[in-house]
Amino acid sequence: MSRTRANLLLLFAAALWGFGNVSQKMVLVHLDALSAVGLRCLIGGLLVLPFVFMEKRLPLGPDYFSSLAKVGALFAISITLQQLCYLGASVTNASFLVSTATVMTPLAAWFLVGERPTASLTIAAGLTLVGALLLSDGIAGFSSGDLTAVLSAACYALWAVELGRHMQVHARPFTAAATQFFGAAAFALPLGAMQGNLSLAAAFAAGPELAILGVFSTAIAFGIQTVALRFTPASHAAVIVSAESVFGALGAAIFLGERSSSASVLGAGIILGAILSVAMSNRALQARTSLRTASVQPFDAAPAFATASANRAGDRHPNNSGPVEECDGPCR
Repeated sequence: MSRTRANLLLLFAAALWGFGNVSQKMVLVHLDALSAVGLRCLIGGLLVLPFVFMEKRLPLGPDYFSSLAKVGALFAISITLQQLCYLGASVTNASFLVSTATVMTPLAAWFLVGERPTASLTIAAGLTLVGALLLSDGIAGFSSGDLTAVLSAACYALWAVELGRHMQVHARPFTAAATQFFGAAAFALPLGAMQGNLSLAAAFAAGPELAILGVFSTAIAFGIQTVALRFTPASHAAVIVSAESVFGALGAAIFLGERSSSASVLGAGIILGAILSVAMSNRALQARTSLRTASVQPFDAAPAFATASANRAGDRHPNNSGPVEECDGPCR
């Protein structure tokens, strides 16, 4: 898969998350946040599980299980903290603060894997943060729920980097996705049963919303991100999936009748511009790589050509016009 195709898939995943925010808001009418995230992840895990058996014959690299456990734990903590932050923070503040993962991810990639962010990527990440602030119509105050949102963003940044490293070394995307989903379900459902309103009746009442969240926002969207991180850096992916806030505002306007201010429209435009700049930088990098490869090929091919020619010359007898002279000793 090319990096351009991976980025397009990430943009599609951002659209699924953004439009899924409508269902994420409506599901809370019937279920508490922890029960909702646990059930959606359980649905996502069950959908991905059949594909896991297709990967069981693939070889396992060193430290595979420890890497998989790390990715699964970070995912469970991140998505649970994101749901908990809505208990003490406003939707506006939480949406913006979780978006700070866009800036944290390049920093995490720098410190964890030595992936130094370029100037263009740093500017793009900063612009998405400004755009998210405008899209959420500013931030007011700071509470314990806001701190939870920041912690969630930091965990998401660490998770994206670790998931990218895991996919590039070990692959097995369906196994990674299923582990994350079942791990989050095992972590969130007991908390929902103890502190929330988890029950069979509540789950059936929230059935349509859970189906949308489990199928599209979890199994497909997070599955796409898991696969795409094998082909594009986590820092670039963080900027692209920031389009979730744009699609979320668009979905709220279409399905909930919410109106956006001029500042929100400007913020959406800034985010899309930052995503476009990252996409263009990827295309320019690929073009330079192709040009360097094309310029090196003639020099690489010359030794092979010379060797092949010499071999062919050695297989042929000398083309002499006269008879071949036979000598008992060395011929001169």
